[in-house]
Amino acid sequence: MSNLPAPGVYTIDPIHSHVGFNVRHLVAAKVRGEFTEYSGTVTIGDSAESSTVEATVSAGSITTNNEMRDGHLKSPDFFDLENHPTMTFKSTSIKANGSNYTMTGDFTLRGVTKTVDFDLEFLGTGPSAQPGVTMAGFEAKAEIDRRDFNVNFDATLENGGLVVGNKITLELNIEISKAD
Repeated sequence: MSNLPAPGVYTIDPIHSHVGFNVRHLVAAKVRGEFTEYSGTVTIGDSAESSTVEATVSAGSITTNNEMRDGHLKSPDFFDLENHPTMTFKSTSIKANGSNYTMTGDFTLRGVTKTVDFDLEFLGTGPSAQPGVTMAGFEAKAEIDRRDFNVNFDATLENGGLVVGNKITLELNIEISKAD
């Protein structure tokens, strides 16, 4: 991250960011969705290795553009919102990986915390359209197995295929900012 923004605490801009996922459905297609309510901070250190990320996502803000499916995802079969209204991530390390980075951290879903590695690409930094505000952007991607987080909905088709795949791809497009 040779073009890191100045050290300091930056806030995730939910208006210019996207927290999404995709999962295989009925073997043939991928369902895409997103979470619309989230917050977090990125603390930029003197190097990528001394930088940290913390974020919280409202699991109830899930949308897949299908009200019935979204309702099912909020149920105990999946997110169990009544008992687990949020997901959290707290980085434990950021390390160079070729021209990009690997961000490792503790991801908590349904009360289960596991270590997850994100492939991280720093997109750049510069002045915001707002005077006196610095912004920066990055993209991150990770794969998790939903069963690792006690999301065990296992409906099957007649041929034995899963209705919902076990592998979930998390896709983040994040813009951060701070007043200079």
